Amino acid sequence: MKVAVLEAVGSLDNIRIVERPEPKPGPRQVLVRLRAASLNFRDLVVVEGGYGARQKKQNLVILSDGAGEIVELGSEVADWRVGDRVVGCFFPEWQAGPPTERRIATSLGGSVDGVACEYRVFDQDAIVRGPKHLNFVRSATLPCAALTAWAAVIGTGGIGLRSSVLTQGTGGVSLFALQFARAAGAQVIATSSSAPKLEKLRTLGAAHVINYADNPKWGESVLQHVPEGVDLVVEIGGGGTIAQSFRAVRMGGTISIIGVVGGARHDLNLAVLIMKAARLRGISVGNRGQLAAMITAMEQHAIRPVIDRTYPLTELRAALKHLKSQRHVGKVCVEM
Repeated sequence: MKVAVLEAVGSLDNIRIVERPEPKPGPRQVLVRLRAASLNFRDLVVVEGGYGARQKKQNLVILSDGAGEIVELGSEVADWRVGDRVVGCFFPEWQAGPPTERRIATSLGGSVDGVACEYRVFDQDAIVRGPKHLNFVRSATLPCAALTAWAAVIGTGGIGLRSSVLTQGTGGVSLFALQFARAAGAQVIATSSSAPKLEKLRTLGAAHVINYADNPKWGESVLQHVPEGVDLVVEIGGGGTIAQSFRAVRMGGTISIIGVVGGARHDLNLAVLIMKAARLRGISVGNRGQLAAMITAMEQHAIRPVIDRTYPLTELRAALKHLKSQRHVGKVCVEM
């Protein structure tokens, strides 16, 4: 089978497509024929070795998000059948409850081998049923980006009718956050940097859009639409955008920090945070129970992930370069 391996951290040029034997499942495992995988900004960090001791640094099968079908069962597996369409869990050992060091110690495509391969063995409780209304490519976008957005908007954000949410950009997490917030009945204000991207945000249901390239103080512009400030900011930019997020959030509101695309460090004006009685909350994907609940909700609301472009597995390096360029709208995927 074909496998994409990061031979050593440091460069996309260290990714090789190699041949390996097809694995066999243990008694409580299943063998999945992976049909598609999706890319996340986190994969670029892994390639650079940015997770330090939390990641494998040599001969790592990369990517965390994959979907496929079960082709073989272990001798003690009772709840799955050959042919079941499934999605893998980002954190295989985090079944339910809050995160703990033990529950998130293992992550696909980080501390252990991921899904950039044609076949992979999963523990029977490290997968969930794939959504009935989505194909393999769209299903492969769910374990990290979609679940992170779900955790921010629904799981901890408590967003519902008459709530207001600010999203940033047109990456996978941001578009999922927009879609989940709209499904919950919330008003969404979205930022991006070009007219075509802003129009895409409108078609997905954003009530108001702001061009942050033309308006560096876009936090003030948010208040023109929601004078009291938004209930939730889905923070993607990190150090590059957090100051404007402080301006845009309401008294007692929440800023869920998901990404650091604009930088990992910032000199916080803590006085603003204190005066607004606002909350900063880090979001680290979610557990298996949340993933299953999110898929059920996506089926009920017919939510379809936005796909920017799909590459063959053999062109994974090109796919990652496209992701790094930040020209994408939605998810960048690979097919096996």
